[in-house]
Amino acid sequence: MSEILEATMPALYIGHGAPPLLDDPVWSGQLKALAETFQKPKAILVVSAHWEAAPLMLGATDFGAPLIYDFGGFDPKYYNIQYKTPDAANLAALVHSVLGDNQNAVDNKNRGLDHGAYVPLMTMFPDASIPVLQMSIPTHNPVELFKLGQRLAPLREHGVLIVGSGFLTHGLPYLRDFRIEATPPTWSVEFDQWAQEAMQKADLDSLMNYKELAPGMPFAHPTVEHLSPLFVTLGASSDANVAPDVVIDGYWMGLAKTSIQVA
Repeated sequence: MSEILEATMPALYIGHGAPPLLDDPVWSGQLKALAETFQKPKAILVVSAHWEAAPLMLGATDFGAPLIYDFGGFDPKYYNIQYKTPDAANLAALVHSVLGDNQNAVDNKNRGLDHGAYVPLMTMFPDASIPVLQMSIPTHNPVELFKLGQRLAPLREHGVLIVGSGFLTHGLPYLRDFRIEATPPTWSVEFDQWAQEAMQKADLDSLMNYKELAPGMPFAHPTVEHLSPLFVTLGASSDANVAPDVVIDGYWMGLAKTSIQVA
């Protein structure tokens, strides 16, 4: 894992959806196409909205890390999903090395991959041949998450794909139409457009103050865990003054599936 590659891996912030994403040919096709735009990663580090834990933690590293079926009310087939990834111990060691003494991470060997990790990765890298390690969200402070992303950024030079996995809008309590093709609510559209414009301007200050500045709040994010991974991804950019690329946009059940890539 210490080998430096000629090409630096990107960092992503992606919407991960619920398990039915796996059966949506449009969105799954977009994620698959995205994965084909860069070289195959040597390893993948995922910061998912569904693991909030402090202090900072790293999950299971064994071959075939267990999956967490952290959802309810879906077809029984989704509770039999398997995604057996290779041993990620070398990646965990590398993560520890780049974090250094300023932010130690606690190893939680019993914590498997949640659906924020394996659902999108099953569409992007279906053969499960890449080591995957999940990291917790230790805080929802955008500044601190950005700094965490900065500390993780050197991983990209070692062939590690950094993935922040969330949803650019996630106002589930305020949805009234749960069809995949549902018309997005006004609060979802307004927040999505505002966030995309701020990212196009590389306006980090506005993004970090989204609670006060963004239209559609608090409906777009009554809780903020699905937006927090965005700031890790932005921090992992090689140049915070360069606007990220919007690589997927549109809506799914009325929620913004906007996804970005930073160089």
